[in-house]
Amino acid sequence: MTTTKTNYPALYTLITVFFFWGFIAAGNSIFIPFCKSYFSLDQFQSQLVDFAFYTAYYIGALLLFALGNSSGKDIVGKWGYKKSIVYGLLFSALGAGVMIFAVESNLYAGMLVGLFIVALGFSLQQTAANPFAILLGNPKTGASRVNLGGGINSFGTTIGPIVVALALFGTAASVSEEQIKALELNKVVILYVGVGILFIAAAAMFYFSRKVPDGISDEPIEKANKALWTLVIMSVLLTGCFIPIFKTYQINTVNFDKIQLLALEQYRMRWLFGALGVVLGAIVFSYIAAQKKAEGWGAMQYPQLVLGMLAIFTYVGVEVAIGSNLGSLLNLKEFGRLHSSDIAPYVSMYWGSLMIGRWAGAITVFNLKGYSKTIALIIIPLVAFGLILGINILSGKDMKPLYYYVFCVLIQIGAFFISKDKPARTMMIFGSFGILAMLIGLFTSGTIAIYAFLSGGLACSIMWPAIFSLSIIGLGKYTSQGSAFLIMMILGGGIIPPIQGKLSDIIGIHQSYIVTVVCFAYLTLFAFLVKGILKKQNIDVDVIELEGGH
Repeated sequence: MTTTKTNYPALYTLITVFFFWGFIAAGNSIFIPFCKSYFSLDQFQSQLVDFAFYTAYYIGALLLFALGNSSGKDIVGKWGYKKSIVYGLLFSALGAGVMIFAVESNLYAGMLVGLFIVALGFSLQQTAANPFAILLGNPKTGASRVNLGGGINSFGTTIGPIVVALALFGTAASVSEEQIKALELNKVVILYVGVGILFIAAAAMFYFSRKVPDGISDEPIEKANKALWTLVIMSVLLTGCFIPIFKTYQINTVNFDKIQLLALEQYRMRWLFGALGVVLGAIVFSYIAAQKKAEGWGAMQYPQLVLGMLAIFTYVGVEVAIGSNLGSLLNLKEFGRLHSSDIAPYVSMYWGSLMIGRWAGAITVFNLKGYSKTIALIIIPLVAFGLILGINILSGKDMKPLYYYVFCVLIQIGAFFISKDKPARTMMIFGSFGILAMLIGLFTSGTIAIYAFLSGGLACSIMWPAIFSLSIIGLGKYTSQGSAFLIMMILGGGIIPPIQGKLSDIIGIHQSYIVTVVCFAYLTLFAFLVKGILKKQNIDVDVIELEGGH
């Protein structure tokens, strides 16, 4: 199955799906404030976009794990990576079709269902795409191919907000919240018709290409029945937490007084924290139970993996929460009173900040040394920053307010030099960077605060590979299973943003960013904890090098 020469035609075909993931996910950051204004939603209700999208990743990964655990075979490997990606793309195309129907019917709930189906397809694509990229050449250079996909993914996150904003608002300089309610949604239909066609075209390109191998793998997988049942029970309890919240979804609060509104917000908040408690409780229970008797727990018997699951949950949650709540933050008077049509450059810069860091993190795969590496580590982030500015300027956006954000990029470059490509050190430094940035954002306003919150993207940019490296090291035959568990924890993007959204309905959107401080605090703590755990297993994390980005 393994080839020594990279199959470039197949690789270039494959990386198109990486673009889709980033484009749709980042585009949601524009779609959320638009839906809030158009459908007259509160912040929590608008955050259901993230809930639908990222919960689908968890459901999809859990279903694949359950099927594989019952059969003893990797389902995606059994189907073949090629067919799995085709199935995933067609499923996402179905979701785009549901989105079109929902938009035509003016149904917000229908749009959520459409996004959920799109993301279910993404879950299958992502499960297949990363190992497929490694299969398409020498395994020793597999990381560079995954990094190429990561770079394309980040490019998608950069232009996604711009394209979605153009689809929603056209080329208008500014559209007020009142004008948004009068907009026709035909451009959204056109957008998702285009996206659906691209999904189908990519599926056809994969299916009919003779140069793309089937990628079939019949390797058996390690069973983990106790871990599976724990995840199933966790899913049932999560459903029980969200049902009461959704029952309040269509309550008309027009005639509610302040006391009634506060009571409703607190009711929803209790159930949201209940959902968070379910996830934390399941992870802690798994950790304790697996330490007492490892049999049946599979990869969960390793503490670094369990802590890593919580880290991925937190990381994806904070990454999405910062971007998804940005629109409402910028609508505040002290942040410029920007309309939903005006925020695209800021959202693009936030997601582009992840591209800046991931491009810099990918430098390690080129084996540059000495001055060459030093120069590249300075030039590449600045080039990426210039690219973000250029794309936005070409689309007609005024980027002058973001020119001085380059100083934040320079701070990140300094952090890269200090971290020295070591995952534990990287997590500590970038986690601390995130804490500091969020605190500055909380205690200031205006341009300084905006730059600080945008810097959350710089802090998050390199965390995915760092968490993965620290979580799966030492797992041996359970490495593949551990990776699947980590993918499931993308669920954090569906729970943490709604929690911040509901908190903002109670204490205000600016103050709600305290959630991001807590998240970065755990991510920093994770680095300290896992370094000690691995040391007890006689694993020196300082000899591990970080390889690129997600």
